[in-house]
Amino acid sequence: MLVSGESPVYAGGPWVHRQVSANGTRFHIAEAGEGPLVLMLHGFPQFWWTWRAQLSALPAAGFRAVAADLRGYGGSDKPPRGYDLITAASDAAGLVRALGEANAVIVGHDWGGLVAWTMATYYPKVVRRLAVVSVAHPLRARASLLTDALRPGTGSGRTVAFQLPVLPERRLVRHDAEWVGKTLRAWSGPGWPDADAEQRYRAAMCIPLANAASL
Repeated sequence: MLVSGESPVYAGGPWVHRQVSANGTRFHIAEAGEGPLVLMLHGFPQFWWTWRAQLSALPAAGFRAVAADLRGYGGSDKPPRGYDLITAASDAAGLVRALGEANAVIVGHDWGGLVAWTMATYYPKVVRRLAVVSVAHPLRARASLLTDALRPGTGSGRTVAFQLPVLPERRLVRHDAEWVGKTLRAWSGPGWPDADAEQRYRAAMCIPLANAASL
């Protein structure tokens, strides 16, 4: 469990933390290994720590693994705008270049998966390979948004609900971000997240401005 005053962002492990500037924004990354670059983009309501296991496994397989906090999350900047997919894809492409590479394997989960799909469309030369987890291609997702918006329990319905003013942001951090833990349990298999993972994700959402930036 996190102790009082401990940041959830700078968890220790076989990686190093640093800040990288790209696309006019400062991003926090966790990095490990040497070799071809693999850039990993997390989903909602998470942050780079989603990829902690891969930050060990990929270096062992000969890759340079980088898990980034997306704009608005974790230790990255939280500017008042720039949370559309095209800007997020520009952020990721800029990160690849800022890390000294012409291209990278891009891995995305959930919102990070949508960013990865968009990146492959707008910056194809930067994407060496693409791996997307838990999210459909944007064209398929758009079709689902139209057909599933009113169905309870669907991702599309969640997206529509997040467009309400003020209330979603407040709900995210109410009672130490209790909603984050409930949501992760609802979306996952039995036994996950464990107490430590839930506490870390909840604490990360309580970082000032993270709740507003992530929606």
